[in-house]
Amino acid sequence: MTIPGRYVLVIWTFSLSVLLYVDRICMSTAKSAIATDLGFNDRQMGWVLSIFALGYALFQTPGGWLADRFGPRISLSMLVVFWSVFTGLTAVVTNWWNMLFTRFLFGMGEAGAYPGVARVIYSWVPESERGLIQGINFSGSRIGGAFSLLLLPALIERLGWQASFVTLMGMGFFWAGGWYWWFRNDPATHRSVSDQELARILARRQPATDSGVSSSHETRNHDTTVGVVQGPQVPVSIGRLASSTNLWLISLQYFCSNFTFFFCLTWLFPHLTATYGLKGVQAGLYSATPLVCGAIGNWFSGWLVDRIHCAGHWNASRRNPAIVGFVLAAAGVLGSVYSATAFSSIAWFSLAVFGADMTISPSWSFCIDIGKNNAGIVSGTMNMAGNLGSFVTALAFPYLAEWTGSNTPFFFVAAGLNLIAIPIWILVDARRALQEAL
Repeated sequence: MTIPGRYVLVIWTFSLSVLLYVDRICMSTAKSAIATDLGFNDRQMGWVLSIFALGYALFQTPGGWLADRFGPRISLSMLVVFWSVFTGLTAVVTNWWNMLFTRFLFGMGEAGAYPGVARVIYSWVPESERGLIQGINFSGSRIGGAFSLLLLPALIERLGWQASFVTLMGMGFFWAGGWYWWFRNDPATHRSVSDQELARILARRQPATDSGVSSSHETRNHDTTVGVVQGPQVPVSIGRLASSTNLWLISLQYFCSNFTFFFCLTWLFPHLTATYGLKGVQAGLYSATPLVCGAIGNWFSGWLVDRIHCAGHWNASRRNPAIVGFVLAAAGVLGSVYSATAFSSIAWFSLAVFGADMTISPSWSFCIDIGKNNAGIVSGTMNMAGNLGSFVTALAFPYLAEWTGSNTPFFFVAAGLNLIAIPIWILVDARRALQEAL
């Protein structure tokens, strides 16, 4: 039995998501060793953790443009090599300013990954399957994060933090080479896509033009240099992006979602060790639990998105899972504030991350809906706003604690942002494409 090509594709994009977060979370697990060796205090480490998010946020839109313009085959291969180089260079940093510079460029390289994947999904995946596939892809980030929190402390203890970063660089090079060899921008040119599968993809993919007439190739052809084949690429203007109410609203809610989740990747591990006296491996196990719950939230939400969509409710398929997710995220964050033990705190925060991750599949599916063959730049713009939330999170936790003498205000801010996102989803409309009149 032959596995459909788009299912093999999901294995590649899932593994990319794992790699993204293994590389990213290594800094959090190595925090103590790096701070000790290089003499960084908590505020300096807050900037080290957040500067990545700043570089990641600012280059989301350019990263999406690269995927739309040159195709995900070339753009993703080059970006993975780029950020892997700076993963390895982290090992030779000797002072704070060099660390900030290296981590900023590392974030800049990772910025194009998910917008590139969004462009892949537009080309390869029928509209009715996008929710679950987005959920599977983003669950890779949670599984990669959980894997990192469980195994990287042992790797760092055995090899040292410098050698650990060099090892991760080699993993990135390996993925980039494999992707360039296997992937094609147009499924019609890929040897593993049968005629039947290609017909299914073309029949159920959104048209690239606003007229509703698909300009995709209806027959197999040869890959081009650029390889983006859904008709002539119509570049979206900055003015159109800036004037889209849909895009502003979806970006704001993604800021709210990322504010909660990014805490897991930066300060949760150090917070548990300081608040509850947990040691490295034990703290890693507790810190990994919310990420596993996040993966489950991604799967459940992706399934729910597709199920509601197949029932004929396009807007509700994006809106309802996201609203439920934000309600759960707010409740979980507030519950964790009043927990007396590490176990109960993690149980509540796992609920929060489960809810926050329920918002991801509808968010990215929404961007593909309104962006169509500009899905890369549209999703990149949303992810830019979301990762400005990540940047704020990494700084807000230590600074709010210093100003107020307590960690509690941070969690109230996170809960409030989750509640703000709920009415935003009531206002957005997935049926209104970016190129249509507002």
